[in-house]
Amino acid sequence: MNPHLQEPAARQVTAAATNRQGPAAQQDRQVTSAERDRQEPAAEASREVLAGVVREHAGRLAASLVSLLGDFSAAEDLVQDAVETALRRWPEEGVPERPEAWLFTVARRRGLDVLRRESNLRSKLARLTWPDPAPGDDRLRLIFTCCHPALSRAAQIALTLRVVCGLSMAQIAAAFLVPEPTVAQRVTRAKRKIGEAGIPYRMPSAEGLPHRLDDVLAVIYLLFNEGYLTSTADRAQAADLVAEAEWLAALLVGLMPKEPEAAGLLALIRLHRARGAARFDDRGNLVLLPDQDRSLWDHTAIAEATSLLTRAARAHRRPGPYQVQAAIVACHAEAATFADTDWPQILVLYDLLLHLSPSPVTRLHRAVAVRHVHGPQAALEELKNLTGPLDRYPLFHATRAELLRATGQRTEARDADEQALRLTTNPAQQALLEQRLTWD
Repeated sequence: MNPHLQEPAARQVTAAATNRQGPAAQQDRQVTSAERDRQEPAAEASREVLAGVVREHAGRLAASLVSLLGDFSAAEDLVQDAVETALRRWPEEGVPERPEAWLFTVARRRGLDVLRRESNLRSKLARLTWPDPAPGDDRLRLIFTCCHPALSRAAQIALTLRVVCGLSMAQIAAAFLVPEPTVAQRVTRAKRKIGEAGIPYRMPSAEGLPHRLDDVLAVIYLLFNEGYLTSTADRAQAADLVAEAEWLAALLVGLMPKEPEAAGLLALIRLHRARGAARFDDRGNLVLLPDQDRSLWDHTAIAEATSLLTRAARAHRRPGPYQVQAAIVACHAEAATFADTDWPQILVLYDLLLHLSPSPVTRLHRAVAVRHVHGPQAALEELKNLTGPLDRYPLFHATRAELLRATGQRTEARDADEQALRLTTNPAQQALLEQRLTWD
């Protein structure tokens, strides 16, 4: 298993910067064993602070630099250099009072050094100041830039998740169900194309906004999924990703209030978040929906999200995939107990979702509804045509294992769970699958 799949994105940035320092930087100052013992706690504390600052502010910092430089790669390099400098200096000098502004200042100064022969860029960097927190549409503007129609949809989404949201190549690859090198190629080519085509860093016109909406929604949805489904073991990072996805979705609703799909995505995220307190036990183990304590759900938030979804559906009468997904989650959220779930209605909604946006993963989720309406054997029949498209998808094998176990095929169920365990990099899923394998 690739160890980088278990590292939070912020920690990967700090680790990469540490590696870039090289032996010369590491030998700048010889220290005694006693001095090293005294410095190590401070170094570890500063690394923890730096990881949090990078996680929270790297996207905003990069967006500010891109807005002036017009160059994604240069902006990322400046952020990386600033992190490297912090790794060297903070343990000795202490963490600055405003660490995010400190990183920005160092990045700006490094940009002036690197680009000193480029007088136009130098003057722009000299005028650049760290922006105070304000209506944060910098990242939303950068998302719309990344979603320019000159780029393929796959490239748009991969570039945005990498540059704006700070996800690692491994995390993006898991979201796309494609190899990591494929994602790296998409990101590199997209950056090059933006630079060569001179694509401007700005929001499109009012007429152009709807043409990019689907791609922007897809980016926010994948960002939410990465946090909610937690391919990382860092719970704080996962919560940050979900919160950022909700924040961006809310900004989008404010920008495009007449687009029901934006409201549908925001309702979907809020419905999922409302059930978050019951998804893990005290030891961090995943608790499946039938076993969750529904008294821990935020029923006020559920009611508000459902109301948002209802208003959007009634006002515009243009159902779309995010509205339908939100309606499915609302069916679960409004049921007093698992036994009260309206599975026939959920099955109807999945049929509508397949009509609007067909995909193998949607067919997999629909099979779960088929189980509760028509039985596990009927659901197994639904999965037969998904073996090829979802062969590398761990949840396909885990779902199949549940259905096989429900029909008494315990040996086949164990084989399917073992295959799911081999494929997943999600710590919570790994723990659940290992627990299942002890049952047989």
